[in-house]
Amino acid sequence: MNSRNRFPAGGAPAPASRQRRLAWRLLVGVAALAAVAYAATTVMDIPPPYRLYQLEVAEPSRRGELFPVREVAAPAVPWALPAQPEPPPATVPWKGGQIAFDRFLELTHTNAFVILRDGKLAYEWYRPGVDARTPMSSWSMSKSLVSLLVGQAIARGKLRESDRLVDLLPELKTGGDYDKVTVRDLLDMRSGVFVAENYRPYWPFTGAARMYLTRDLPGFIARNREMEFTPGSATAYRSVDTQLLGMALTRATGSNLADLLARDIWQPIGAERPASWNLDRAGGTEKAFCCVNATARDFARVGQMLADQGYVAGRQVVPGAWVARIAAPVTTPLDGWGYSAQWWHRGPDDGEDYSAMGIYGQYTYVHPGRRVVIVKLSDHGAEQDERGTYDVFRAIARR
Repeated sequence: MNSRNRFPAGGAPAPASRQRRLAWRLLVGVAALAAVAYAATTVMDIPPPYRLYQLEVAEPSRRGELFPVREVAAPAVPWALPAQPEPPPATVPWKGGQIAFDRFLELTHTNAFVILRDGKLAYEWYRPGVDARTPMSSWSMSKSLVSLLVGQAIARGKLRESDRLVDLLPELKTGGDYDKVTVRDLLDMRSGVFVAENYRPYWPFTGAARMYLTRDLPGFIARNREMEFTPGSATAYRSVDTQLLGMALTRATGSNLADLLARDIWQPIGAERPASWNLDRAGGTEKAFCCVNATARDFARVGQMLADQGYVAGRQVVPGAWVARIAAPVTTPLDGWGYSAQWWHRGPDDGEDYSAMGIYGQYTYVHPGRRVVIVKLSDHGAEQDERGTYDVFRAIARR
């Protein structure tokens, strides 16, 4: 029977016709939502929805591959890491007990673990799919690299800790407390500038998450000059402090951060591989607060330079006074930790050792007295098990 004769005039449409109409409405709805989503990300000047999805599903250690970068050139001839292998510890302290070292690596989702002892490669481990040539995201370990660049600039007379931020970046003047922020305040997380440390993956459009995603860092900084407290009167961890520090350093030296890192640290330490620094957009501004991508061995070379009081092969790379600055925690604790010029200490009165630390479990740990450097690059939970991991490093250093 012809379908047109199955229903009287005004009757219900055929099921197939109804399904086609529903499918069409669904398609139109999805297209409308997609258009709204793309329009919203365009207005907010952040990556489009497909890129946000890629960032959400990517391992944190590989997210640097999803943003524009500026290369940090390595030297033509790297500084060799002589090997003097030692077995890893059988067990390490963990949450009030002891666990097998292999279990510690597994529990904390480790990608790379490197130990240098007396400047020699004592132990090296990588998970499947990662090796000594694999660059990985450092997250907030980049803050500690910015600190070293600041120390070098201060030694060269390009910068002073007492310099006001707005004297270096006059376009940011407000006429209020913001104008009192100094380089020292930014170094020690005492600026009072309020950009919340938001890492919520389901709402990455405010605070530090928005700063991470923006394609216009200078514009973001200009729009976010609200103050939480008077500069120098309190301590609060804020990634915006390091972004401001990086932008001030760029203005003071006339060089972008990637070029400074290549010339003043990466090449002098004899890095094995080029690194990269993520930008807000192609040819734009470095994300000073988070985003150097490099190998575990080359982060270890940075640590070894600090263990050697700033020297590499007889050459002073980072001034001794700056090494002393980061090795001594400031008097005010930060979230129960000691902190000094973007480097972390186990306690506010504990200058025995110190570490660069990044969210998701990135560390460059330095124990000068034991001449031990440990690098751990991970895909662990956000800010998870940091104190326990630090204690594992201490136990290894004291072996």
